[in-house]
Amino acid sequence: MSSAVRQQEGQTLFSPFRALDLTDDKGYLCGRILGDLGADVIKIERPGGDPGRSLGPFFHDDSRPGSSLYWEAYNANKRGITLDIETADGQQIFNRLVESADFVIESFPPGYMDSLGLGYSVLSQINPRIIMTSITPFGQTGPYRDLKSCDLVAMSMGGLVYGMGEPGKTPVRVSFPQACLYGSLEATVGTQVAHCYRERTGRGQYVDVSIQESLLLLLMTTLPHWDISQQIIKRSGSRTRWRTTLGGGPHVIYRCQDGYFLFQPFGGILGAPGNRKLVQWMDSEGMAPAFLKERDWEGFDYEKITQEELDQMTSAFGRFFLTHTKAELSEKFQREDIMGLPMSTVKDIAEDPQLQARDFWQQVDHTEFGTSVTYPGAPAQLTQAQIYIRRRAPLIGEHNGEIYGQELGLSKGEIVALKQAGVI
Repeated sequence: MSSAVRQQEGQTLFSPFRALDLTDDKGYLCGRILGDLGADVIKIERPGGDPGRSLGPFFHDDSRPGSSLYWEAYNANKRGITLDIETADGQQIFNRLVESADFVIESFPPGYMDSLGLGYSVLSQINPRIIMTSITPFGQTGPYRDLKSCDLVAMSMGGLVYGMGEPGKTPVRVSFPQACLYGSLEATVGTQVAHCYRERTGRGQYVDVSIQESLLLLLMTTLPHWDISQQIIKRSGSRTRWRTTLGGGPHVIYRCQDGYFLFQPFGGILGAPGNRKLVQWMDSEGMAPAFLKERDWEGFDYEKITQEELDQMTSAFGRFFLTHTKAELSEKFQREDIMGLPMSTVKDIAEDPQLQARDFWQQVDHTEFGTSVTYPGAPAQLTQAQIYIRRRAPLIGEHNGEIYGQELGLSKGEIVALKQAGVI
């Protein structure tokens, strides 16, 4: 966060607006982004806490309750209350909250909110300006609407798994569960578009988000490109040379002294100068074989070389990269305009000078941890407003007294009775 923006602390885009967040992990990020933009996001959990609080990774690998970094990451900038919306009293309280809310975000199975009498048709009568956003695996309609899902199912049905792994082999899953994050991102976009419409017309609306469709939008040309590369493999008879392509050949990840480095030699006028400079550097250290020094890089074409030539080239580059660090390679590649880049670890990213120069990282106090935690900041900086983390994720029912007592006007006795009845 730049110092210029810090001077405007408190100025946010969505500060007049309130969101009621009923989501599980399928929609946490949607509420988090609205909170980052300044909305007053109230995370509503069932009494006893949201199951997402048990998701890892954990602070200092301590899996005891209250240590989930997953929960903290996606629920920062939210206040928290407990409420059982399946009870009559809970539904009455929720309706009162809807009266002063601008957004409701939920990720229950299709039809669940309607079954409780809390669907959009009912909530819009209570508050015609309300925008209700539902995030589900396949949306509210269609033959798949009631199917159960998980990250692997969503990734597979959305097409992403098809393009993962080695050509000619069985597809592999994406390592970290993230399908719901893409659904949350599209839910945020849909919610904001509906908000713009409401600002012009005064009318809210219902936003139906499908995680499957969000993944398809993400992939764009990925699947057609993968099919094209499969045809190239069949024509060339070489599976290994077309691992991942951008039209110029394989992306090869090489091991270096302290990690990995990505280098892909291109032919033609774009790639030849850089390839030649790299070979000259190798030659200055006595590590450039004759076949690399003699190669016509302008005419270099992966489709016209044999697998043996490709293996020889890869081996020569690999031996050279092993003699240098990522920093040495990066500095030389940037200075000489050679196409290549280091593979960053978490430590590399945390110490990245570009991110530090833009004040990307933000320290958030965690009294329950007895320290502060470093969070990623906003990917955009605005001149007239600020996107930042104002509060850590809420403890279970942390703001019950604040919201039920001070805002809804319930007495301490009423709050105690509701807690004893399991409503809050």
